[in-house]
Amino acid sequence: MQTLDLSGSRSQGEGRLKSLFWPSIRTANDLDYLGTQGFWICAVVAVISLAILVIAGKPLLGVLIFFVYFLGGVGVREHSLYTAAVIFLMFAADSIATGPSVVRILLAAVLLSNFRATWIASHWSPNSDEAAPLPRFSETWSDKLADQLPMWLWPKIQIPYYVFSAAFLALTVAGLIMLIRHRIL
Repeated sequence: MQTLDLSGSRSQGEGRLKSLFWPSIRTANDLDYLGTQGFWICAVVAVISLAILVIAGKPLLGVLIFFVYFLGGVGVREHSLYTAAVIFLMFAADSIATGPSVVRILLAAVLLSNFRATWIASHWSPNSDEAAPLPRFSETWSDKLADQLPMWLWPKIQIPYYVFSAAFLALTVAGLIMLIRHRIL
């Protein structure tokens, strides 16, 4: 495993915080790691949003937002630049509407970094042996969720997700504009 660099370990020069806030891609291992990291970030935001909205008594909105972020994570795992942009814009609009906090600012920074990583991944294609895509594992439930599910699901939901997320983002921006206009007047 170590000889083939299939262990998934990070290079010695780049720590987890650097890869979280300022990622770079030098090998296919970095590319795969950033896609997986982006998926998990979106999944965590989806679950937290769902939990908060269910507790607040808005379960339908929670489910819709869960699908925006979770399916967005599936798209990010498959290096969809549109999806990473939508995820960041949705979170930024929500943060503006509800007011900033330290946690929201950190999550926004991570989602912006996620967008940057997806941008780099979508334009990265060197012609070397190190650029060969890594095999996706299915040994554990997290491998199945982060590696196998996006590869299987994204081609089936890509177009419906684009329509759903664009409509949801348009409604969110319209609501934000009305909220800002109401606060100003």
